[in-house]
Amino acid sequence: MKHIPSQTYLWIAVTLFAASNSIVRKLTNIGTQHLIDGRNPISACNVLFVSNLCALMVLIPVFRRQLTRQSLQALSRQDWAILIVVSVLSGAIAPALIFIALSQAMVNNVILVGRIEPPLILALSVWILHDRLNRWEVIGTLISLVGVIFTITLQHPSSSPVAMGLLALGQGEILTILGVSAAAIATVISKAKLDHISLGLYTIVRLIVGTIVFFILAVKLYRVEHFIDVASPLLWQWMLLYGIVIVVIGQLCWFRGLRMSTTSEAALVNSFSPVLGIVAAYLILGEQPLFAHYVGGSIILLGLLFNQIGIWQKTSSKSSAIGTNLIQQIGARTGFKGI
Repeated sequence: MKHIPSQTYLWIAVTLFAASNSIVRKLTNIGTQHLIDGRNPISACNVLFVSNLCALMVLIPVFRRQLTRQSLQALSRQDWAILIVVSVLSGAIAPALIFIALSQAMVNNVILVGRIEPPLILALSVWILHDRLNRWEVIGTLISLVGVIFTITLQHPSSSPVAMGLLALGQGEILTILGVSAAAIATVISKAKLDHISLGLYTIVRLIVGTIVFFILAVKLYRVEHFIDVASPLLWQWMLLYGIVIVVIGQLCWFRGLRMSTTSEAALVNSFSPVLGIVAAYLILGEQPLFAHYVGGSIILLGLLFNQIGIWQKTSSKSSAIGTNLIQQIGARTGFKGI
């Protein structure tokens, strides 16, 4: 393990995260072939709820040394309040919206439209935290936004980029934007207020609170009968695999890679996420990219390249590994990838 290059961990994590959207869609398709009294046992709600439970069963033993009475008592009421808000946003609302979006839009659309999350995080960081961006980051952010716009408008030839607004957006794309917006807000809040909380405590609390809140919201919206198939052997069979491989192995590789890497190295590997996601959609679902995906994706990659240059300039004089603060910031976005 000690001889494995840090970037190997990052590539494993990013590949798993990039494939997760397609895997979720594939699993729900499998569920439609094994209906129970006309119901899909592998519905989006069941996938999110059960896979989080599976992840907790593995992550709690992994982080048990950080889950002490002393560490819990050390958190102030304000810490708990902020942690709960972040958990609700990134552990319940964001993944729920993305999962619903996957049932209503092409996976490639969800992947590329979801790339507005990094620009949102940068904008919120400048506005709320007064972070300073260099010109390369600003240019990269604007180019990435243009790529997202082209991804949408080229699928609606009758709409111009100026007149497009929300009219050219399908419900799936709108849900994607709302989901990544919730995740972006959670990331900025965690960056500002939760940098002193240990990674294990942060991860476990976020998963527990997110799972509980999601269950309550789903019951309020759809009634408890919505989870009638939550004990289905077919569901648990796939969720044990999905929860352990995507949520647990993905996050642990990501965290380990981040601890051993520089910011620029992590950003470079993560920039390939859209490409890996589109490839996964083709290999797993047979989803052929449209002309709009090629054009929009190419523009987004160009924006990511400029962002990478900006990050490299900021960190060129530093070779230290990424600290816990940044790990928690990124962790707020990795709870349930494809999200």
